[in-house]
Amino acid sequence: MTDAVHRLQDAGILVSLFLDPTPAQIDAGVETGAGAIELHTGAYAHASARHDAQAEIDILIAAGERVCAAGLILNAGHGLTYRNVKPIAAIDDMHELNIGHSIIARAIMVGLEQAVRDMKRLIR
Repeated sequence: MTDAVHRLQDAGILVSLFLDPTPAQIDAGVETGAGAIELHTGAYAHASARHDAQAEIDILIAAGERVCAAGLILNAGHGLTYRNVKPIAAIDDMHELNIGHSIIARAIMVGLEQAVRDMKRLIR
């Protein structure tokens, strides 16, 4: 993985690794020299109870702190929707959220411009 990251960087590409929010995954990602880590938010998105969701948020917050402490850019995504994005957007130093599926699905009903506007309002 490290070799692939370096080849991409040598071509001028910012590399972001999509990783589970565990210390072992993040540490391995940092070791590659990537410039960013996108935290996998799937467990949070699939949490059914409020308590379960808060536990997943706490895991993501700790993971975000670890990413930032290593000097990398913090991104997150997977399963984020209009209903669950706010706590993830509120994580300190969150740089980018990947929410394409939810936005495009809503755009079918309200149009792309309105769907994007609605999401931007939620993540600010």
